[in-house]
Amino acid sequence: MKVNKIDHICIAVKNLDEARKIWEPILGKPEPDDPYVDEPEKIRVARYWLGEVGFELMESTSPDGDVAKFIDRHGEGIMLLSFNVDNTREAMDELKGKDYPFIGGARPFRDCEFAFIHPKAVNGVLLELIDYKWDELKK
Repeated sequence: MKVNKIDHICIAVKNLDEARKIWEPILGKPEPDDPYVDEPEKIRVARYWLGEVGFELMESTSPDGDVAKFIDRHGEGIMLLSFNVDNTREAMDELKGKDYPFIGGARPFRDCEFAFIHPKAVNGVLLELIDYKWDELKK
C-alpha cells in the first residue's frame, strides 16, 4: 500500500462555532474552506486547507455520534489522522492480509470511500484511509 499524503487531521470539539473562534485566527482564515454536514456520520465539519492537507473541526450532531462518544471518553482534541490512498478497498484488503483490524467496512463520502483501522493496532491512533481525489484544490 502506498500513502499519497496526509489527507486530513480531525479535531473533535463540543461546539463548532466556539472552536472556530479559537482556530480561525491561528489558521489565518475568516471561515472554513469547506463546511459540511455528514448526516450518516452524525457530524458537522469546518474544513480548512493547510497546503494540501485538510484540518477539520468536527462537532457531533447527535449525543450518540462517534464524535460525542470520543469527547465523553477522551475530551476534546485530535480524534483521527487520515491518509490518502489510491483505492480504499485495495488498501483495506492488503492491510487485512497483514492482520490490521478495521472498524466496519468501507463507507461512502462524496465520490470516494473511507475506512478506519482500529486504534488498538496503530498505537492508539484512529487511522482513516480515504481515496478522495480533492479536485477542490485545483479550482
